[in-house]
Formats: sequence, structure tokens, C-alpha cells
Amino acid sequence: MENKFISQLSELGVAHNAKTEHMFAKYHELLLFWNEKMNLTAITGRDEVFEKHYVDSLTIVKAIDMEKSKTLIDIGTGAGFPGIPLKIVFPYLRVILIDSLEKRISFLNEVINALQLKDTIAVHGRAENLAKEERYREQFDLCVSRAVSNLSTLSEYCLPFVRKGGKFVSYKGKHAEEEVEKAKFSWDILGGELERIISFQLPESKEDRTLVIIDKVNTTPTKYPRKAGIPEKRPLKKEE
Repeated sequence: MENKFISQLSELGVAHNAKTEHMFAKYHELLLFWNEKMNLTAITGRDEVFEKHYVDSLTIVKAIDMEKSKTLIDIGTGAGFPGIPLKIVFPYLRVILIDSLEKRISFLNEVINALQLKDTIAVHGRAENLAKEERYREQFDLCVSRAVSNLSTLSEYCLPFVRKGGKFVSYKGKHAEEEVEKAKFSWDILGGELERIISFQLPESKEDRTLVIIDKVNTTPTKYPRKAGIPEKRPLKKEE
């Protein structure tokens, strides 16, 4: 394992050992193998994957105390980011990984099996539909997403999964302030409240990142999320 990655984990204050380092290396091996068959990531170089996927996923420790979360759901997880890196480092978490593409679920299941990740399930489906199911609705301490949708749409996808008193953390790039302004109205409707915004740079590439932390302060009305496709086409805004 590269000293660079280990030092980046140490800078974050993230505990690591030979086992976790091996798991990250195996994850990278599987990512490269499957990436030849399907489009999982445009980033394939070892250093880049370790920083822009693994370290980036773990930067949530800058925002919240992970020890206070026992259940986590990752919406639009793609190749497993940030959910799988978080599970590797915080093995006590019970994790659900949601993605709408069945091929990606096959990849995630192989990773889960190869890394022997207990209490980790990959689920094929759309957030708009799964959030209506009793076993998922308002059941999670923490919802995370690195998906590219605008923050208002993401909030409608994610907040219905979060229990009252839990948190939704959205991973964004730079210039997230405009998205935050546009999303504030949706949080009023969905039971969320902005806790804070944290901006920083990744250690090696110096790429800008933003974490938007939203507290779940009220129950989400049962009409949300709206039917599949509508949150993306018509994000909640004041004229709704």
C-alpha cells in the first residue's frame, strides 16, 4: 500500500491497518477488471482512484462524527462511492447501496463478497420507488450521495430515507452555494434543515470539494418523493 494513501488517511484521522489497506487494494483490482466490461469510472490510475474515490468518500469525517451513525444508505452509489469505502473503514455500519442500473449491482455484489462485507446489501431500484417502502422509509441514521443531480432533486431522493434526528450529506464539487440557495425551499417541505457547508481541497490534486450537511428535523410528508422522473424534471421550488 502506497505511503501517500496511508498518509492521506492519517491526515483525515481515519483509522487503518493491514486488513483495510488490503481491502482497498482488492477493491481497486475489481474496479479495473469490471471497468473493462462496463463504464464504472473514468478515473482508473491508482493514485487518482485512491484519492478521488477513496479519500474523497472518507472526507465525510470532516463534517460529522461517524460513531453516531449505525445505519447508512448510499443513493446513486454507482461503483460504490462513498458507501463501500465508508463500510471498509467503519465496519460496524449496516449499509444499503442503491443504484438504478442492474449491471452495477452485479459489480457491487462481487465487491461485497470479495471483501466479505457483512451487513452490506446492494439494491437495484430507483430512490423514488424505494423511499415509499416501509423497510427503507425514514429508517437510516445517515444518507449519503455523490450523485450529480442538483441538490434540490437529491434532497427529494434522499431525505425520505433519513430518520428524524439523522443526517443527509451531499458530496459536491466547488460552487455549491448556488445549489444550496435553490435547495433551501425543498428542505422546508421535506423536513430538512441546513446544518453547515464545509469546503476544502483534496490533498494531492487540490481539487475543490464541498460537503453539504442537512439535518432531518421533521418527518417527510408521504407524497414525497414524487413519481419516478419528476424530481429531476421539476425540482421543488417556491412556485410548487
